[in-house]
Amino acid sequence: MSELTLTVMRLGFLAVLWLFVIVAVQVIRSDLFGTRVTQRAAVRRPEPQPPRRQPRQQPPPQAGGRGGRQRRGAPTKLVISEGSLAGTTMALAGQTITLGRAHDSTIVLDDDYASGRHARIYPDRDGQWIVEDLGSTNGTYLERTRLTTPTPIPLGTPIRIGKTVIELRK
Repeated sequence: MSELTLTVMRLGFLAVLWLFVIVAVQVIRSDLFGTRVTQRAAVRRPEPQPPRRQPRQQPPPQAGGRGGRQRRGAPTKLVISEGSLAGTTMALAGQTITLGRAHDSTIVLDDDYASGRHARIYPDRDGQWIVEDLGSTNGTYLERTRLTTPTPIPLGTPIRIGKTVIELRK
């Protein structure tokens, strides 16, 4: 083997070794200082306003249902009571709310114990809100019970995802 080939191999090995050291330092740094969280306020779209309805006559009551209206005593807002987003309130407008670390979630959780797509909260046909764990690693808890199936959420009952606690309130 020529001297030139041996020198090129040594320098290549040295470059790969330094690349490994730099990657290891970046991993340790991200573990110590966490990931950089971007502010979503600048890119957040305003909440859609419900369409204005013209006054009209009330339809006759249906025999077995509520006629699509929200029932009395139903929650109107979602409140985050613990965690990095404590104090955040979101109006419930009948849409599905996704929770997780993914940037396209409705509520982005900066929580080491939350999965990318952790859970979702959605209304059912009766106007009751349902929470469903989406196969998360650390689980979703309703009060102190780990969820395994979609479960109705009683008003004011805490939903725990890692260090974040969420409640539905009037």
